[in-house]
Amino acid sequence: MSPTTSGTRTWLTEADCDLDAFRSLVEQGTDPADHPSAERIERDVPLYDSDRLRSLTASPEGRRAVQGELVRALLDGPGIVVLKDAFPDAGVVDRTSEAFRALIEEERASGRARGDHFAAPGANDRVWNALDKVALRAPEVFADYYANDVLELIAEAWLGPAYQVTSQVNVVNPGGKAQNVHRDYHLGFLSQERAAAYPAHVHRLSPVLTLQGAVAHCDMPVESGPTLYLPHSQKFEPGYLAWRLPRFVDYFEDHHVQLPLEKGDAVLFNPALFHAAGTNRSTDIRRMANLLQISSAFGRAMETVDRESMAGALFPVLLRRKSEGVSADWLRRVVAATAEGYPFPTNLDLDPPVEGLAPPAQADVLWQAVAEDWDPERLRAELQSAAKRRQG
Repeated sequence: MSPTTSGTRTWLTEADCDLDAFRSLVEQGTDPADHPSAERIERDVPLYDSDRLRSLTASPEGRRAVQGELVRALLDGPGIVVLKDAFPDAGVVDRTSEAFRALIEEERASGRARGDHFAAPGANDRVWNALDKVALRAPEVFADYYANDVLELIAEAWLGPAYQVTSQVNVVNPGGKAQNVHRDYHLGFLSQERAAAYPAHVHRLSPVLTLQGAVAHCDMPVESGPTLYLPHSQKFEPGYLAWRLPRFVDYFEDHHVQLPLEKGDAVLFNPALFHAAGTNRSTDIRRMANLLQISSAFGRAMETVDRESMAGALFPVLLRRKSEGVSADWLRRVVAATAEGYPFPTNLDLDPPVEGLAPPAQADVLWQAVAEDWDPERLRAELQSAAKRRQG
């Protein structure tokens, strides 16, 4: 993270969200000299020709040089790059689009509701967990698509080897409204209170655990509503607490950039970048994108733990100690040590974030059971049901 953004603060609060400091970061501009491999800088965003990148990375030394440039762009630069013609074979994109459309029709016919993180449920055609659905239904299509070399180039640059890909299809139909400005996974999915509970160094760490991106599956002129971005906003340290604040929302609305994309282009960005899908003002463009969240291999615990069984075993103890008058803080500490406190990864088809940015975690269910004096069978049934939703 840029030294201009990382101070010595241990904790962040909304009081640290200084709009003038934010403005000084996002208005500094992008220097073309910092992006020598880019074809051009457009509205502070470097645009790279993917064929040129393939040529520049033909040697190990060239690959490292380009990857270093991409990392600097995502970390200390504008926080976003566009890889033009990342998928040069239109047939690969079209066949994958056909697979996506078949999934959309199948799920629409089933009548299942869809939740969206930052837009009203049902506003878009969204397919959760598209990665495994396409792999199972159309493995040949999947293989041709995810064999893409420039996606590997930037994912490996940002995350290192052994990264994990996930994908959601999003189609914004004519008239579809813009999302709310936001940051993304991990801390971007937490409430203000929950995000503020994490120390400042975790706010700095969270963005480097994920690479966010999208592949354009159709031409996306500006009127179709391609994603809105605020270059350099990822460098604002308290940004996970700032993006909901009205003055920052207003600034984003007045200063965001929006770039047209062509079918086969890919845009990749730091998940801490302020961004939001745009309003589709066209009359005939169903704007389809494959949204990618590529995760670090290190976002995992060392051991597997049967926390469902632990929760069942501890629940009677928690109820008894509650009746004996222990404090809520005492109970919360035991719940935290017992149950899974994070709701992801999950099967978002069955466990959607309909009532918030994330579904309830196992710890939320256990705490509700303690607070409301559930009987053990009810807790057991709910934990089993939640486990089935997560696994699909």
